[in-house]
Amino acid sequence: MISRRLRALLLGLVFSLPTFTAWAEAPAILLAGVYRQQVDVSRYLVSEKLDGVRAIWDGNSLRFRSGKEITAPQWFTAGLPRQALDGELWLGRGSFDRLSGIVRREIPDENDWREVRYMIFELPGALGSFRDRAEQIRQLVRQANVPWLGEIEQIPVVDRSSLEKQLKKVVHAGGEGLMLHLADAPYETGRSDVLLKIKPWQDTEAVVIGHQPGKGKHAGVLGALRLRTPEGRQFLLGTGFSDMQRRNPPVIGATVTYRYRDFTNSGLPRFASFLRVREE
Repeated sequence: MISRRLRALLLGLVFSLPTFTAWAEAPAILLAGVYRQQVDVSRYLVSEKLDGVRAIWDGNSLRFRSGKEITAPQWFTAGLPRQALDGELWLGRGSFDRLSGIVRREIPDENDWREVRYMIFELPGALGSFRDRAEQIRQLVRQANVPWLGEIEQIPVVDRSSLEKQLKKVVHAGGEGLMLHLADAPYETGRSDVLLKIKPWQDTEAVVIGHQPGKGKHAGVLGALRLRTPEGRQFLLGTGFSDMQRRNPPVIGATVTYRYRDFTNSGLPRFASFLRVREE
């Protein structure tokens, strides 16, 4: 078995190669689990969960989590450190749809990109604990000294009550929720309780396998999407769509994100509502 330290070192070497310009597949990144009340929150550093677009910088190019390159202006990437970074492209709270339109254009709009910030929360392949890496991120941002590069602030909480107060504060201000990152954790990838998310609503993804025609006021347009979860369960999702989305629904085969409150006894989501299409 490869030790965690050796694995982190090998990842660091891969991410730091200056000639590394393309991934054959999606990069291995850390994915969040869901917060549970039995978690000892005093062991975690807490940050706001930004409603942005995940972006990974390999020291040479900026990419979506799918591995597809992001066509950012040359000045934007020229201001980034040569070290590998993981973070969110962000415009501000409640601005995801506009941000998505900006960062997915094949020809970037220089003026729009002036509003985008790259908010860093991880250093792929770096050694040390997450607490150590958070300090390295602060130093990298200061050294880069460009307005579009920022750090996602990481703060300690002493107990569950403090965490709940912080969550209420962020949500009241228009934020999505919080992320908890185990302070002593080395860098790792895959879905893990090293990283947890907590929100008033949960969200997850499913694949579109059909379109249900609308009735009444939705006659002639989409009534609901038929979705299949990663576990193979199927259900209809009929709320959360704009009029434009009902006229031009996500195509069959697309992966969509929806939010939900909890699960039924049969394992289907309660109060599910469409959020967005996961684009490459």
